[in-house]
Parts: sequence; C-alpha cells; structure tokens
Amino acid sequence: MAIKSTEEYIENHPHWRAELEQFREMLLGTELTETIKWGVPVYTFQGKNIVGTAAFKNHIALWFYQGALLKENTDLLMNAQEGKTKALRQIRFEKGDPINKELLRNYVLEAIQNQREGKEIKPERHKNVEIPEELEQVFKNNPNLNEAFEQLTTGRQREYCEYIATAKREATKLSRIEKITPMILVGKGLNDQYK
Repeated sequence: MAIKSTEEYIENHPHWRAELEQFREMLLGTELTETIKWGVPVYTFQGKNIVGTAAFKNHIALWFYQGALLKENTDLLMNAQEGKTKALRQIRFEKGDPINKELLRNYVLEAIQNQREGKEIKPERHKNVEIPEELEQVFKNNPNLNEAFEQLTTGRQREYCEYIATAKREATKLSRIEKITPMILVGKGLNDQYK
C-alpha cells in the first residue's frame, strides 16, 4: 500500500506519532513544501529535496539531503553510511529523547539558505568504462566498429561492456559481441528498446 499523505504516514507509525507531529509542525513553519517521496514525508524548496522524516523500529530521523554542506549546525548530524554517503546526513532520536524544535529549525533554515545559494553536492557519475579483452580484440580487426563504439554515450558503452563481461564462457562472450555489433554500428544502445 503506497503512502499518499503525511497524515497517513503518521497514522502508520503510531509509536512515533507525537515526535513525527513535532517534526511536521516545525517543518511546516518554514518555507518548505510538504510532499511524499519514496513513501516518506519529504520537504522541498524550489523543487529540491531539503529534509525528510522517517520512522524506524528503534529511532526516528530527520534526513538532510545536502546535510554535508551544513557548517553552522553540525553537532547532531551523522552519516548513516560512512564512506558511502556523500551529501546525506541525519539526526536520530530514540523514544524519550527531547526534541528541541528551535534547534532543529536552525538546521533546516541553514539547509534552505544553502539551496537558495545553489550549493549542492552532486553524485559522482564518472565511472570508467572497462572494455572486455574480447571486445578490444574485435576493435583491432574492425576499426569501423571501434569508431562507432567511441561515438556512443558513456552509459551505452558501459551497458555493452557489462553485457559482454557478465558472460562466463568465452563462446558466449563472442556470440554476444556478434549480436551487438550491428546495434553499435547504427548507434543504438543495448537497452534502448526498454527506454
């Protein structure tokens, strides 16, 4: 069942009702717009995600989508997945922890100001394309195919390379190269038909 409103989300988490309502009251007292994304309440500014709320078994959290950029308000922030999460930060509360709405509001106001100034940590998308040895060999014998492959977007190149690399047997890799050669030559991506 998909959650359609914050009221419904709170209704589905009766254990955290009071805390979620405090979060909501504080967040609605700012310029943020309330919405539901990924089944949880998310608050946006100028169409960008600023903060979300979530209830778990042992804690509730405020998620700051660009929390790593907060400079003045950092004491309560934590990285949920150290080494993996670049921008996202959270503040957790366990049952009975006091919720200082005025303090939390300072975090939110700084996050809104950062968005207003266009500050953003963008996800890294420059994953190198590793061309399988078998495809490299074919390129040496077929320069037209190599040239056509280089004209493809990085995403399409990666799709083809992963398609070949995931085959276990050499014969399967070669049959896959044979199958995709006409597609590469006309500039199509492996998964274009699904897009």
